[in-house]
Parts: sequence; C-alpha cells; structure tokens
Amino acid sequence: MAESTVTADSKLTSSDTRRRIWAIVGASSGNLVEWFDFYVYSFCSLYFAHIFFPSGNTTTQLLQTAGVFAAGFLMRPIGGWLFGRIADKHGRKKLMLLSVCMMCFGSLVIACLPGYETIGTWAPALLLLARLFQGLSVGGEYGTSATYMSEVAVEGRKGFYASFQYVTLIGGQLLALLVVVVLQHTMEDAALREWGWRIPFALGAVLAVVALWLRRQLDETSQQETRALKEAGSLKGLWRNRRAFIMVLGFTAAGSLCFYTFTTYMQKYLVNTAGMHANVASGIMTAALFVFMLIQPLIGALSDKIGRRTSMLCFGSLAAIFTVPILSALQNVSSPYAAFGLVMCALLIVSFYISISVR
Repeated sequence: MAESTVTADSKLTSSDTRRRIWAIVGASSGNLVEWFDFYVYSFCSLYFAHIFFPSGNTTTQLLQTAGVFAAGFLMRPIGGWLFGRIADKHGRKKLMLLSVCMMCFGSLVIACLPGYETIGTWAPALLLLARLFQGLSVGGEYGTSATYMSEVAVEGRKGFYASFQYVTLIGGQLLALLVVVVLQHTMEDAALREWGWRIPFALGAVLAVVALWLRRQLDETSQQETRALKEAGSLKGLWRNRRAFIMVLGFTAAGSLCFYTFTTYMQKYLVNTAGMHANVASGIMTAALFVFMLIQPLIGALSDKIGRRTSMLCFGSLAAIFTVPILSALQNVSSPYAAFGLVMCALLIVSFYISISVR
C-alpha cells in the first residue's frame, strides 16, 4: 500500500487541519525528548561525575564529565549533515524515527552503565559512546524535524510551524530542570549521588518510546522533487550556493552563541558575576525560559508577516547593538525583577533567530 503523504500547498479541510496539528505534535515531541535528554546530562553531571571516572580530585572529575558533554556537541554538525543528506533521498519520517531511537539508546546506556569501580576504563569509554550517539541524534533531529514541519506547513505559516522547534527545545530544558529539582527535594543527597541521578535518564528513555509511537503515526511529506535531486546534500550543491551557505552559517553561529549565552550560561552569570544567590538565579531563569517558550509561536507568526530576511536582520542588528549593554547591566543588577526584565529583552532579540529554521 502506498504511503500517505501530506503536502504544504493542498487545500485545507478539517482532515488536513487535524493532520497538520498531529504533524506538529509528532515532530516536536521527538525534539522535546532529544533536548530533555541532552540537558539532563548537564544538570545531573554534578551527581555522577565520581561514578564514571577514577577517584581523586572532584574538579578533575567534573572537567572530564564536561569534556564528554562537549564531545556530544562536536557530533551535532555531523549528525545534521548526515541525517539531512539521507532524509533528502529517503524521506524525513524514517530519519526522525531513527533519531529518537538513537537518543533512547544513549539514555538507556547511561541509566544502566556500571561505574569505574566495576568495569574500569570501560565506564568512561561507554559514557563517551553514549554521548556521541546522543550528539549525533540531536544534530540529525533538529534539521530533519524542522524541515518536516516546514514542508507540512500551510503556505504563509511556515514561521509559525517552525517555531515549535524552539517551544519544545526550551520545554525539554525546563522539563529536565523540573525533574532534577523534584529529585533534589524528595531524595537524600547521598542517594541522589549513588543511584538517583539515573532516574532522569531512564525517564528520558521512556519518553523516547512515547515519541517513537507518536512519530510512527505521521505521514511522510510529499517533497518528491527534493528527494529526487541527485545533488541533494552534496558538497557540490553547497559550493554552488556557497554565498547563501556562508550567510546562513554566520547567522547560525551568532544565533547559537546568543541563544546558549542567555538560556544556558546566564544562570551561572547571575551567580558568579552579578552575585545573586543560586536559588534566586534559578527562579529568574526558570520564569524567563517559560515566557521565552510561550512567545515563540508569536514571533514565528510575525516572521510570516514581515518575512524571514527582515526577521534575521532584526536579530543581527539588535543583537549587535544590545548584547554588550545588557550583559554590562546584568553585572551590577541587584533586583531580581530588573534581572528578569533584562534577560527577557535579550531572549526577545534571540527569538527573531528562529527564522533561520525556515526554508
């Protein structure tokens, strides 16, 4: 039986609307799981660093754990290129299923992995392997699911559809933080360090199974002309469009730097530079990220009105003008409300960066 497809330019019926809503849910659910697992490692590393590396200096163990985390980032561009090239030829759905399976595998390995005292150097080696799988998975997931949602979107609403990539990205981060906070308040610190840190990874594997089921119900996109291109994802194709490629690469690098500065690093910045209490900084960032998540569809819809080029120019110009002043102001801020306002100004600027995800 022929596989059903969903097109971007078909006339809207009630059935089409339901399928597109399901497409958003299915495609973005995997993205939420991917980023949940990715951030769980960051949040839990303090508790399991001593498990997988030789006993000794705690700082050294944390640095080794951070090195494994960084290795996952190095695999992301490889995953994006590899998955994108295969997806152009064989369809998005298969690769979206594969990315969730890979993330599930990585989470299960970490959740069940014995420590250094049990299996010696195999412990850090297998931890690294699991993180490489997860990094490859995240890299492949992001581009593939973003393209899928763009392809199933109604013409004129691609920005709105693509914005759910960032809704679920931030949602995954917030969910990971919530799980860790709940464990911190319900478990003794010793138990959390001994075995409790494994719970979020096991939960991530369960969530991956749910996302896998949701994605199995998705229709493949009908971009036959894209899959048929012999040069799809080739180096020759990149060279022929090198000017556009370099521009997108530059915007992506700048956007990623701003994004991670104000979503991931900012909590440490408020504590170490502004001198705020860790709990206050956590509260500020949790509230800011929640609002940031909610406004993504609005900014995505705005990009449909003003155009992707205008959105990217807004991001580039505003980020260039206001990033340093905002960071400087945050150095001396004392009021949590003022800090929240400054962080939200930065995140609002970063929101225009989502247009880079839309074709």
